[in-house]
Amino acid sequence: MSASELSELAEEEERQKKRAPWGVIALVLLTGLALIRNGSGEFDVGPPQPATAAAADARTSHSTIDKAPAPAPLPYSVADRIRIPAIRVDAPVMPVGLDADGWVGAPPPEDPNLAGWFTGAVSPGEKGTAVVVGHVDNKMGPAVFYGLGALKKGNRVEVERQDGKTAVFEIYGIEVFEKSNFPGDRVYGSKGTPELRVITCGGGFSKQHGYDGNVVVFARLVEVR
Repeated sequence: MSASELSELAEEEERQKKRAPWGVIALVLLTGLALIRNGSGEFDVGPPQPATAAAADARTSHSTIDKAPAPAPLPYSVADRIRIPAIRVDAPVMPVGLDADGWVGAPPPEDPNLAGWFTGAVSPGEKGTAVVVGHVDNKMGPAVFYGLGALKKGNRVEVERQDGKTAVFEIYGIEVFEKSNFPGDRVYGSKGTPELRVITCGGGFSKQHGYDGNVVVFARLVEVR
């Protein structure tokens, strides 16, 4: 094994050590994402919520996921940009981790068009479940993932990576979960293939408690460009 290969192996082992156990992330989400605390929810029309028919069902699918072989998992690479054409999302991505209080970090709320890739999980396109979060709104109005609940099965999510590759994911479910009963294992559990979760605030809203849930998009890798 060459010196460069040994170096890459050592870097990957270090990244694996830094990745948070899914149980820890689930516990964080039971308390609520940091981005939930920043949502204002004070607009005439609230963000769209997922339809019941959009719920993820691993047993049935009518998408191209079943019609073509899945691409091979990609190596690690930092996420740079996320695009969701169906809701006109085209936003830069910054790395986020856990903050000092143990919450999943979120991008600065002052920038409405900015998403965060959670570095405690895999990078988009790697084997496992990658996680991208973003605000639904801020004090000025709708933010990057305001329209997330309007997505449908079969819509695509594209993530540009620093290695020049674009990981393309196809959505197979969109659901809203109460933060007091967040199914961490279901949302984050590895399917043995490259998957993506895109998460923002959702559900009901009150000035006292903010949003009471999370909108979660479930997607699988279907193409690499």
